[in-house]
This record gives sequence, structure tokens and C-alpha cells, in this order.
Amino acid sequence: QVQLVESGGGLVQPGGSLRLSCAASGIKFSVYTMGWYRQAPGKQRELVPAITGGLTTDYADSVKDRFTISRDNAMNTVYLRMNSLKLEDTADYYCNARFWNAYWGQGTQVTVSS
Repeated sequence: QVQLVESGGGLVQPGGSLRLSCAASGIKFSVYTMGWYRQAPGKQRELVPAITGGLTTDYADSVKDRFTISRDNAMNTVYLRMNSLKLEDTADYYCNARFWNAYWGQGTQVTVSS
């Protein structure tokens, strides 16, 4: 059974930082491209960053230079470090694992508010 379990969301002030984690089980983690998606109320889900098994990364323009994705294959975990958070970063953040098929986590809420 495949599980992706996100953690680390919460309430933060503008300019603050958070680190999200996604622990995977039931898959050969090292070969999967891991991504973080987010969905704000009334908006479509969008890819934030992704990291391949070969450690190639891809970032949405809106988060470049503020967010950093990384992975620890020994721990089967992918991280998203979010700095300089803005009000518009408020969303539910979802972990995604993609190879021949795709799996999703249950999501973690990030709220940026003063």
C-alpha cells in the first residue's frame, strides 16, 4: 500500500518560513519524481517544484529563489523549504510521487497571514 504523508504546514506571518515534509512508503522512492503541488481556494492545483530521482529540479516562477525542494532517498522523504512567504502562498500543499503512475498525499495547509 502506497502512502504519502505530509507534515509541517501551519500559520506563518508574511516573510516567515516553513518546511514541509512528505514521507513515502510502499514505493521504490529513489526512482520517483517527487513534486509539491498547491491549491488555493477557487483555484486550480498547480505544481510548485518537483525533483527527479536524478536530482533535477523544476520550480514555478512564482516561487523561484524562495522555495527549495530536496529529497533524502535513505529516509524516503521529500522536503519543501519555503522562505519569504507571501499572502498568495496560502494554499493546501500536496505531495505527489510520479513514475509509471502517480500517487498523492492527503495535503497539509499553509496559511500566510498577519
